[in-house]
Amino acid sequence: MSSTHDLIATCAFGLEAIVRRELETLGIEATIGESGRVHFRGDLETIALANLQLRCADRVLIRVAEFPAADFDALFETVRAISWGDLLPIDAEFPVTGRSIKSILSSVPACQRTVKRAIVDAMLRDHRATTLDETGPLFKIDVALLKDTATLTIDTTGRSLHRRGYRTDISQAPLKETLAAAMVLLSFWKPDRPLLDPFCGSGTIPIEAARIGRNIAPGIDRDFTFESWPTVPKALLPDLRSQAIAAQLDSIEERILGSDLEGRVLRAARDNAERAGVADSIHFQSGDALKLTSRRRFGCLITNPPYGRRIGEDRELDALYHALPEVLRGLPTWSHYFLTAYPNFERAVGRQADRRRKLYNGRIECTYYQFHGPKRVVGGRDEEVEAVHGDSDAKPQDTPSDQTASGEKPYTHAAGPAAFGHLDAKATHQAELFATRLRKRAKHLRRWPTKRDITCFRIYERDIPEIPLIVDRYEDHLHITEFERPHDRDPAQHANWLDLMARTAGETLEVPAANIHFKRRGRQKGNTQHEKVDHTGNRIAVHEGGLKFLVNLDDYVDTGLFLDHRIARSMVRDLAKDKWVLNLFCYTGAFTVYAAAGGARKTTSVDLSNTYLSWTKENLRINGLIDAKRQDGHSFIASDVEQFIADHPAGERYDLVVFDPPTYSRSKKTEKDWNVQTDALPMLQSLLPLVRKGGVILFSTNFRRFKFGPDALDVSECHEISKQTVPEDFRNRRIHRCWRIVR
Repeated sequence: MSSTHDLIATCAFGLEAIVRRELETLGIEATIGESGRVHFRGDLETIALANLQLRCADRVLIRVAEFPAADFDALFETVRAISWGDLLPIDAEFPVTGRSIKSILSSVPACQRTVKRAIVDAMLRDHRATTLDETGPLFKIDVALLKDTATLTIDTTGRSLHRRGYRTDISQAPLKETLAAAMVLLSFWKPDRPLLDPFCGSGTIPIEAARIGRNIAPGIDRDFTFESWPTVPKALLPDLRSQAIAAQLDSIEERILGSDLEGRVLRAARDNAERAGVADSIHFQSGDALKLTSRRRFGCLITNPPYGRRIGEDRELDALYHALPEVLRGLPTWSHYFLTAYPNFERAVGRQADRRRKLYNGRIECTYYQFHGPKRVVGGRDEEVEAVHGDSDAKPQDTPSDQTASGEKPYTHAAGPAAFGHLDAKATHQAELFATRLRKRAKHLRRWPTKRDITCFRIYERDIPEIPLIVDRYEDHLHITEFERPHDRDPAQHANWLDLMARTAGETLEVPAANIHFKRRGRQKGNTQHEKVDHTGNRIAVHEGGLKFLVNLDDYVDTGLFLDHRIARSMVRDLAKDKWVLNLFCYTGAFTVYAAAGGARKTTSVDLSNTYLSWTKENLRINGLIDAKRQDGHSFIASDVEQFIADHPAGERYDLVVFDPPTYSRSKKTEKDWNVQTDALPMLQSLLPLVRKGGVILFSTNFRRFKFGPDALDVSECHEISKQTVPEDFRNRRIHRCWRIVR
């Protein structure tokens, strides 16, 4: 073999610049050629060094020749003319592989046979032999034809360079070691900063990062094809290995964290890290990526989340990716890197990446999305140097140290916006407007609740259009509800904006953060209803009109006490003395409590939910209206209201009926869904025979577009009394509509 060779480092598409930079770091000048190929020149030591140290390349090839080959005669004669005797020993084993792309010679097997015959002829000629037994060292030859140009190469590597030797336990969808290393090298991570992979699987990214941080050569634990070649000095690779081992670091400043939900893959990850020699540099733990938090600053999240090609379900993936901004905003000084093939990733997380790069994980086309956090400023200087990172072609430069001359750590702070959740001056201005409005409302209402014997009232109701929130005060608690409206914030920004508004409300109204409860109420579209939002079971007692009511400010969109029905409840108390009161769709029984407190002779509460009926009993019990043993005069019926009316005994008549149905309801206990617009009037018609002559029905609905034709009812009177029943603390005078119907 000649002293120097034309060499090619092959790699996955998109990694060419990184491989070239790796070669330049080794002191080897290189240029990027066609896709997936980086060209350089060197001797046997260069070949050994490249195989040992390249983290992102797949193979190191010797380029023997490159020539036009439009027919088999040209291919044969050109290959035969090469001095193969100078390249291969007489006993060499030389299998030939091949590829053909956009070439006249499209039959790959025919090309392989032609090249093999030509090399055999040349070897017999050059070695003056009559036979070739091919029992010696391996020289794997490849012929690649691209647009009628043939390239002949000899593989020096053997098994692909991504096979480091440490990974015997792999997850269901493994990431190549070369690609994992590239992800780390393309990031802002440095060994003195936290690195986190919340979808670590078998641990490839944390392990590769740890080996980079500790300067462990990627090929230190494996062998290569070229080692068996007779022209390679026996001491060459051992000497280079010894130098590489001497250059290794014993540890890194920050332990790398890898987490995953599956205990099985975490056990595999720990085993892999042990074999890779970096187990003490990585902490693997079980954890849900959507519950991720960290108090560390200036870290990097680098991960390869599931994207549905091999594992996971579409609905689960959609929920996962749409939830990511909520997690990432909790790491405001971090940078975030995702390799995924999930479609519309940027739309899911709500913002465009600062950089993106097309990469291939095996045969799967992926994109590497890079979201850069604020820069780290140390001692007043900008520490980040752009040339250190992957999309720059410049060589890495020195960066300022974290250590001052006195040995003390200088002041470190973040310069620039967070990758996720950054709020601008507009949000600050809105918070100021919100605080001003809350102060004004609090001052206006400071004596108003006491005069009316209430402790729960509305203090803010979308007063400022760009702040579409509702703030209700429940004694020393705030219940804040967001009504979804269009805005220009991405999901993480919006979540931070809501936190800012909640914090502003608490500080302005002097309510501790622990007593602030936030809900999101979307517009009900079609056949939708509000679902349970939490499962805390926390309830507190609040006061209204001399009575007590249990409310849950965490688990439901509605709290258990509709504040807009406060006046209607007082009407029921005034009308209830010596009456038999029927409360349909009773919910938590607030109307029943008022009726009982007003001296009702009997009450009947009907609801399909046993939970709400139990809640009704508790509300009566804490007011001393029933006790655990005696419930005389009060009945609680778990039934569909329509079925209750249909099955009602003919002789029983009610004096006062509260009919406050939901806008829409569906239940597994009934075959039919409830829609107030289509079902309310027929139910009122069937309800009338259950009411005594002169008896009153109070009918209320929160459906603003409700259309009601009272002429369809055979009643003495039917008047809308909404203006009288909406409390004055409600800015929205159409929060509900209410009718007084007399049979």
